[in-house]
Parts: sequence; structure tokens; C-alpha cells
Amino acid sequence: MLEESAQSAIDTFISAFNASDDGYVTGLLSQALTPDVILWGPLGRAEGIEAVERFVLDIRRHPAGTGTMVRCSGVDQPDEWARYEWAFTTPDGGPRLTGTDVVHLRRNQIDQIIVFAGDVRPAD
Repeated sequence: MLEESAQSAIDTFISAFNASDDGYVTGLLSQALTPDVILWGPLGRAEGIEAVERFVLDIRRHPAGTGTMVRCSGVDQPDEWARYEWAFTTPDGGPRLTGTDVVHLRRNQIDQIIVFAGDVRPAD
């Protein structure tokens, strides 16, 4: 049951990246995230749905064109934490970025997102 609610919140979050119009992004994020969500991303720490919305809109406006974000793994959830792998691909064979997100859930919504972009380097 926990994994189903986590997967639902995660898939709704990912759908914001793929919304047919920027106007749908806020509504999708409001369904998936708590108002006080914390995003730990490549550019540092940000708080609130508005900050996550800026992050999503920046990715949607990638210089190579509007891309597609997909969850490309199952959702692994030990208790209130979950992780999943994702891929972002721009059109026409443009840049592709992959990574893993770790999210914390509170009452079936995401209240923390930790974004790990790219592959982990092999141990030396």
C-alpha cells in the first residue's frame, strides 16, 4: 500500500515535466508535493512548491528543446522514503540525462526530493 501511494505521488511529480502546457505544472505539483516541500538539487536547496515549479519549468525550457521525463525503474520504498531512477531526453536525439531521486513522503505527498543527476562514478 505504501509503495502505491509513493508511486502515485512520484508519477504525478514526473508528469509535471511532461505537461502539455506550462499552466498545468502548478496543479500537478500541488497534487504530488506538500506546500513546504524541500528540493535538494544540483543548484542547492530550495523550499516550497514555487521553487520546485521554477526547477521544473527551467528543465521544460531546455535549450535543446522540450524534453521528456520518464521514471525508468520501479519504486523502492523502505518506510517513508522512496527512490526511483529517471531519464530526461530532449527531442531529435539531443542531450540525455539520467539519475536517481530519493523522496520522503508525508501523508501520501512528497515533502523532500533529493536529486542525484548522472551516474555514480566507480570506486577507485
